[in-house]
Amino acid sequence: MPYVSGFDRSQMMFCSWDTLVDEQSIARIIDAFVNSLNMNEYGVKVPSVEGRPSYNPKSMYKLYIYGCRKGIRSSRKLSESCKVNIEVKWMTGGIEPDFRTISDFRKENIDSLKKIFHEFNRRISGAVEWGFTSVDGSKMLANNSKDNNFTKNKLDDRIKWLNGHTEEYLRILSDMDEQEEIEESPENLTRELIEEKLKEAQERLEKYLGYQKLMEESGASQLSLTDADAKLMKNKNGFAVAYNPQTAVDSETHLIRDFAMTNQVTDHGLLETTMAGIKEETPTGIVEVVSDKGYEDAEDMINCLGQGIIPHVITDDGKDGYELEIPYKEVTEVDTTSIAPKELKKALHAGKIPEVYKDVISEMRVEEVRRKVVDEAGEKAEVCSAYGTPEEMQKRAEEGYFVRDPERNLVYCPAGEILRQKCIKKNGNIRYANKNACKHCKNRNKCYKGKNEWKEIDFTKDQLQKPCKDWLKAEGKAVEETKRKETWRFEKTNVVKFFLKPNREKTSQRMCISEHPFGTIKRAMGASYFLLRGIRKAAGEFALYCLGYNLERAKNLLGFNKMMELMEKA
Repeated sequence: MPYVSGFDRSQMMFCSWDTLVDEQSIARIIDAFVNSLNMNEYGVKVPSVEGRPSYNPKSMYKLYIYGCRKGIRSSRKLSESCKVNIEVKWMTGGIEPDFRTISDFRKENIDSLKKIFHEFNRRISGAVEWGFTSVDGSKMLANNSKDNNFTKNKLDDRIKWLNGHTEEYLRILSDMDEQEEIEESPENLTRELIEEKLKEAQERLEKYLGYQKLMEESGASQLSLTDADAKLMKNKNGFAVAYNPQTAVDSETHLIRDFAMTNQVTDHGLLETTMAGIKEETPTGIVEVVSDKGYEDAEDMINCLGQGIIPHVITDDGKDGYELEIPYKEVTEVDTTSIAPKELKKALHAGKIPEVYKDVISEMRVEEVRRKVVDEAGEKAEVCSAYGTPEEMQKRAEEGYFVRDPERNLVYCPAGEILRQKCIKKNGNIRYANKNACKHCKNRNKCYKGKNEWKEIDFTKDQLQKPCKDWLKAEGKAVEETKRKETWRFEKTNVVKFFLKPNREKTSQRMCISEHPFGTIKRAMGASYFLLRGIRKAAGEFALYCLGYNLERAKNLLGFNKMMELMEKA
């Protein structure tokens, strides 16, 4: 059967580079956009005039934006594209920088990428109608493996394991010294091999002890060796060392209006942070934002209301909204018609509902409440006087008590294990746990009989020990009262209480707005992990992802000709 015939490779061809690029290629949009940028506004570092001439910064930015949109992200692949990709050759004028040049320029000018992303949004903002905003976060892998990430519990387990092996190696060497002839072990261990293993174990132990000391002195909950800013986070596949970027997606256009790069493990308290840039762009208006239950944080929602941001946070089943409380401040004049943040805060603290919040705030009232005030001076003196050495604390724990060391922020359990801080609860109590130790504990039945696989115990900031009642009963000991007598008093104060009711119609659209931009970035663009290290560089890299997504989305919304018109206007 006949085939479609191709061209003759040996035939000479006369044509311009412009004819080799499709008339509506996204490369033309990128080229027009970058050519119209003023590089002086973005702090681009100008190289020295001496020596070999440098590459045009605009050519480098075209390369980054195009590569990110097409899933060509690494500097080596970008360098190869400069040699084989016709569209890249057309945009850059045929330059062929090596991978080191590409990598260094991006590293030195990483902060300018977010500014360029905002400039692109500014240019298309006049051609689209913005709606409300949907905020969501997603875990994206950092350039740091799980083996190079340490938590305090993980270090405790490894140190305990290495101590056991070190003792065993020393015992074997001692036996070899006492016996003239020793039978060959099944593992074919020789003195030289055991000494080598002992040296290796001691070196690793010294390194882990150094990590442990560093974490205790700095107060860090985690330590990542490759990317110091990345943290161990839970995702749908278990746990991974990652970042938690937040995106603010528009409801009408599905464009990413802004983003915030964070390494916070959860989304609590990130609404105002993510929406701050959008609110600055609309100083004369009120912005609305929807989010899932992960953003449920009373203080964050109150801060949003004070800045002119209406938070529509999805509620639990059976709840219509949130009961919020703020301190009452008496003022003489309140302008409830103003939308200025200063006036909004003044009205809320005075117990007056601003006009713009009539649909979402109800039942506002001023109440007098009694608050417990602890005598901190007496508390501190008593706590400090109860300190002891680690050996004394461990000895006390062996009697059947959980003993807390506030200086190192850990708890000794009756079984001799160390429990580390898991979280701080809303009431201020500190929760401690050690999952691995509890799962393999021989005395588990004497300590914990709950449904979970491990014991969790809460301490107040001034509490130093708690009895393990089941342990004491098993050993026939009496339970001592360990709760100290607090020095406190009640004080009366006025607060403003009100009910915040989210718009259910808008919250029901959240998933359709926020989910697919992350899906496109991770799947279609192949950007499910970060190449760069450090939260500042990761933010610049994520700006490229958002710009690449917005480019294609805006082209589909406005068409090629309109996009070219907007991109050519400075």
